[in-house]
Amino acid sequence: MAAPKKGRSHGAQSRPGRTLAFILIAMVALTGGMFLSGHTTPRLGIDLAGGTSITLKAKSEPGQKNAVNQTNMNTAVSIIERRVNGLGVTESEVQTQGSDNIIVNIPKGTNEAQAREQVGTTAQLYFRPVLTVAAGAPTPEPSASPSGSDKGKATDKAADKATDGGKGKASGTPTPTPTASQTSQGRAVTDALKADSSPTPSASSSASGKPTPSASSTPDAATAALQKKFTDLDCTDKAARSQVTSGVRPEDTAVACGKNSSGQWEKYILGPAEVNGKDVDKAQATINQQTGAWVVNMDFTGGGSKKFAKITSKLSQQQPPMNQFAIVLDGDVVSAPSVSSTLSGSAEISGSFDQQSAQDLANVLSYGALPLSFQEQSVTTVTAALGGEQLHAGLIAGAIGLLLVVIYLVVYYRGLSLIALASLLVSAVLTYVIMTLLGPAIGFALNLPAVCGAIVAIGITADSFIVFFERIRDEIREGRSLRPSVERAWPRARRTILVSDFVSFLAAAVLFVVTVGKVQGFAFTLGLTTVLDVVVVFLFTKPLMTILARKKFFASGHPWSGLDPKRLGAKPPLRRMRRAPGSSVGPVDTKEA
Repeated sequence: MAAPKKGRSHGAQSRPGRTLAFILIAMVALTGGMFLSGHTTPRLGIDLAGGTSITLKAKSEPGQKNAVNQTNMNTAVSIIERRVNGLGVTESEVQTQGSDNIIVNIPKGTNEAQAREQVGTTAQLYFRPVLTVAAGAPTPEPSASPSGSDKGKATDKAADKATDGGKGKASGTPTPTPTASQTSQGRAVTDALKADSSPTPSASSSASGKPTPSASSTPDAATAALQKKFTDLDCTDKAARSQVTSGVRPEDTAVACGKNSSGQWEKYILGPAEVNGKDVDKAQATINQQTGAWVVNMDFTGGGSKKFAKITSKLSQQQPPMNQFAIVLDGDVVSAPSVSSTLSGSAEISGSFDQQSAQDLANVLSYGALPLSFQEQSVTTVTAALGGEQLHAGLIAGAIGLLLVVIYLVVYYRGLSLIALASLLVSAVLTYVIMTLLGPAIGFALNLPAVCGAIVAIGITADSFIVFFERIRDEIREGRSLRPSVERAWPRARRTILVSDFVSFLAAAVLFVVTVGKVQGFAFTLGLTTVLDVVVVFLFTKPLMTILARKKFFASGHPWSGLDPKRLGAKPPLRRMRRAPGSSVGPVDTKEA
């Protein structure tokens, strides 16, 4: 029984070369991937590389009072931070300043234009019924040309038809005087969908039992203003698009712009919002398998699904374009699909999306809408002068600390220090390469606290080597030779190393969860280097020690190997006499001996 066990143990000890080859191949692969990715240096945080600082000023939406408060500001900070930080390690800083300002600091090397869109997008999402649609250019004035006049009249009739639908009148034939929108421009479009499809104008006007004053000046003025806004709107003008959506409430009939599938601007008259962004449970950017285009899929909450099913059921019974619903994000129509049947549970936003724009939209929808609207006050460039000085001082401190560790290892462990230094080098290479690759992968950025975490990791890694070496030296002090000492010391050292690294990793994980901003960078780096310490000790330090234990310089206990039995105070080998069965050993005469 003993012989097979010895053979298995010998076989296990004879394979350290495979383990070393594995970790070296992994290092080469990671390094090659780093160069192939085009990123050969880690991304730096704003304190080390500088970047852009954006100041946002909060403002209340129309009809909201006292909306700019501490609770809403803190909610906005949390949402913006999740948007720009992704996993929370890109080191973008988001903080309040005063009672109504938010400062967003974005490190250099980030897609700053994209980040500005993320922080400035309120992500107010609404599903509105389409009442009418036309080309995005302004309609020519009647005096411009006869054809232009006819077109303008046609557009006015379409607007009349839309506003009639908004008040609950018949939508069959447009009437010259849209008395419904006169009564209430903000009435829900579902009233129109519930109305009889073919009542006479007089019947609809008296449906409430009260005469409708057709000559009322206020509704006429509101309708004329809406029609003029729609007719004059030039959707190709960014300023005009921004102005037309300013101050529009969800319950209002609205004018908006959007691009069609051909990328051309179109303008819409939209009914009051039926579903909003709060009814969306989650959003994800995917590729439509039929068209091959990027889309955003949304899943609704239970209440949102019921609302969506209700409005799509009514829209499916209408004629174009009133069978369409517009998906409106921050006042712009991103998609206006038609409805042919009742939908519920989920929806798909399609449009002129590429991968990045689809992921951006899904990002802002997933993290939620900001509780406030923000106006970009200023955009300034932040220099890295102060951070550079601190980094220089930190690197000097780290170099001094590393030098002291090296001196200690060489003086105390002598030849064993070569194994420790080689392990430190492997750990440093892996740390650098992985940090570099994590930059483009998850947006990891190296800041001053993260550098501190890497410096602290030197001590953690050195501690693992010391534990292993001391276990080996303890075995040699017991009178064993080097090779069995290495194998007997490893299980005991392994348990100690794992417990120590687990405590360090647990502390880093808790720190990462309960903190924000730069402290997370420290926690992330500390956790990463702790994991790498386990990898290096198991896959490099132990196999290398096993191989070197077979070399004469170490196996013979050379004075400069750090494993000299005499220097360690080793006990002489213990020899015991074997006794024959049934025999006894009497007192030994010390004189004769």
